[in-house]
This record gives sequence, structure tokens and C-alpha cells, in this order.
Amino acid sequence: MSCGCSSNLLDGQAVVDHVKSKGKEHFPPAVAHEIDCECGERFTLETVIMNCPKCEMTYAVTPCGSGDINNIKPAGIRYA
Repeated sequence: MSCGCSSNLLDGQAVVDHVKSKGKEHFPPAVAHEIDCECGERFTLETVIMNCPKCEMTYAVTPCGSGDINNIKPAGIRYA
């Protein structure tokens, strides 16, 4: 795939870096998944890179992988 989304991105930080390098960090996911953050907050993923509104843990997924909640990875507090 030319966008590189099928490459093996090892962790959430790699996903953030890849998506930002393509300029797609503000794209909506294919499905607005409900995320259960490590801090206990539950929120809706509205863009493919988004911070938890409570603790600011960054969650990321590639646009073409955003239909599957299992592809969403944490990247660290305020990584993006």
C-alpha cells in the first residue's frame, strides 16, 4: 500500500510519527471507537490521533486501519 499503513508499526509512537508524516493526523477514523483509557476515562476517538481528555494519554491508529479497535495503540502522555 502506498501510504505505508500496512507496514509493521511497532508501537503507538511509531503510529503517531507515521500518520503525522503523511499529514493525516486530523482525519476521522472509519469508526468512532469508544476508548477505555488506562486512567479509567472513557472517550470517543474523533480523530486518528487523539489525547485522552482526562490524563492526555495519546492514542493513535492509521486511517486505513481505523476500522478495527485492536489497531489503536497508546503512545504516551501528551505524545502528540
